Amino acid sequence: MTAWARTPTSVRRLVLILLLAVAAPAVAQDNLVRVKSLTITGVEAFPASRLKAVLQTKASGRFFWGRTRYFDRRSFETDLRRIEAYYIDHGYPDARVDSFDATLDDDQRGIDLSIAVHEGDPITISDILLEGLAGLTEREVRDLQANLPIRPGQIKDRTLVESARGMVARALQNHGYPSSRVAVEERGGKSDREVTVALVGLVGEAAVFGPVSIEGNVGVGQNVIRRALAVKPGERFNLASVQHSQRRLYDLGLFSLVNITTAEEGARGGEVPMRVTVAEANHRQVEFRAGYGTEEKLRAEATMRHLNFMGGARTASAQGKWSSLDRGIRTELRQPYLVRPDLSLTLSAQTWFADEPAYTLHTRGGRATVTHELSQPDVVSGRGAVSSVAFGWLYEREAYSISPEGVADPTFRSQLIALGLDPTTGKGNGILNALTLDYRRSTAPNVLDSTRGYVVQTHAERGGGWLPGDFNYMELSLEGRHYVTLGRLGVLAHRARIASIDGRGATPDQSVPFFKRYFLGGSNSLRGWGRFEVAPLSDGGLPIGGHSLVELSSEIRVPVTERFGAVAFVDAGSVQPDAWNFSVSALRYDAGPGLRYASPIGPLRVDLAFQLNPIPGLQVDGVPEPRRWRIHFSIGQTF
Repeated sequence: MTAWARTPTSVRRLVLILLLAVAAPAVAQDNLVRVKSLTITGVEAFPASRLKAVLQTKASGRFFWGRTRYFDRRSFETDLRRIEAYYIDHGYPDARVDSFDATLDDDQRGIDLSIAVHEGDPITISDILLEGLAGLTEREVRDLQANLPIRPGQIKDRTLVESARGMVARALQNHGYPSSRVAVEERGGKSDREVTVALVGLVGEAAVFGPVSIEGNVGVGQNVIRRALAVKPGERFNLASVQHSQRRLYDLGLFSLVNITTAEEGARGGEVPMRVTVAEANHRQVEFRAGYGTEEKLRAEATMRHLNFMGGARTASAQGKWSSLDRGIRTELRQPYLVRPDLSLTLSAQTWFADEPAYTLHTRGGRATVTHELSQPDVVSGRGAVSSVAFGWLYEREAYSISPEGVADPTFRSQLIALGLDPTTGKGNGILNALTLDYRRSTAPNVLDSTRGYVVQTHAERGGGWLPGDFNYMELSLEGRHYVTLGRLGVLAHRARIASIDGRGATPDQSVPFFKRYFLGGSNSLRGWGRFEVAPLSDGGLPIGGHSLVELSSEIRVPVTERFGAVAFVDAGSVQPDAWNFSVSALRYDAGPGLRYASPIGPLRVDLAFQLNPIPGLQVDGVPEPRRWRIHFSIGQTF
């Protein structure tokens, strides 16, 4: 042990303050001394970036767009104490700041800071005891202990211990004991560097929900709020009903604030009155958006919403959009309460034009969808999935035509006839009448930028059959996504998707509308190719779509700065001409790097992808395509 390490803490701190005072004159003369760098050495228990994140003193950005940070002596002195407090909270009671160095530039306009830390030995948890949980069964106690964020052998992290205490308290409250509390006791362990953590429940009186009062509503009727509540007077008190009620009210979109609490002043005889406090949002909303993407080019959107339309918490909306890829008008009416709170009905109508590389499509029609909410995460542990199932019916008039290059290709004439298209104009039309069934299950908390969890979704669609219409097919698809946090390295993300559409009747190719065929390539799939460039080819080399699809992607997303990130990815996929053919021997591959920027509207994305096995004979815009790479700009993660 060094002489400095044996020096009392108070003396060491005095020396550090004197060192700071040496640099103080320059700071006093001019407060704008830029922090060029901040280095912390001796940090092994966790990433140094986590420690820097809690400090007020920070280094300036390296690039011109980065924020400039200035040195403040008092803040730095506080940060030295904050480092030691951070270590204590995370199980290192003997940690200390060993030394400090502040080096000023010759012109005294910049400063380099260096802090040396001595961590010491941690305190570990030798055992975890759950006591005083008379309201829970033995099995419930075992399940609760298995889900706690602390384990024997772990370092005693105060944050995790507090999280465990909260879980035990919520478990008691969720089983009918709203006034329950949990105390944390640290008892002797197997050695002087170990402790036994005891979570001791102080179980209060069992209770049921009492009368429910509602405050803050102005334009929304109390009946609308009450029918969304899972809290029912007379039922046993439980947190799950409180949480589900709050989420349902938020999901209505009518409120900017929802708070459901116990009205303790009215509690009596094991009955707990509940108070629902809401603040209504603006019921008429207008939103404008504009953007640019590699595929859509310039994009403009306008959306109008009328919340609580004609009462009953209905939402009516109208959307208009224009881009080089698609444009049109879409209206929607959503009824959130259909017989019961977990059922909703959505009616929509649209006139929409899509200008894809392989075809154009004009759709006019509508659909009706009934959605059933199946599950929500566990209120105690926060684990579990959000899942739902939706049943829909769509009726649309379709007018479509193949690309001019396809019509001009004489080798494609017979295929146009087989596809039910006019061989002279390449046009087709018909009525699409179909039933749909969708299932979705997700544990990923963030839709735009997921860092953990998974998403599974399936889609089934039956067009025609006993429904009157011009098309007759069966379509099935399955998609899975998985996200794993790698600590400082970032996030590892995977996606897999398979799909097939099978034409029924005497002419299967004509039974499937051309715009329902599968294509790959673009900013969201097989990024080494342009949009819709990966598919079975005509004799002249033009992509004409297929009936089966396999798509695979993997990415590692690495944070570089607070807002910038880097990505390395590999994609694979294929489209087969016949249904139910998921052969992997014909997979096309690409790989490349990407950049991400965290903006207020979601991650801004640029990807550079290189084809690993190009498609022989591929034509784009009627000419052979020799380019083996693509650049894509877009908003949001690829998946």
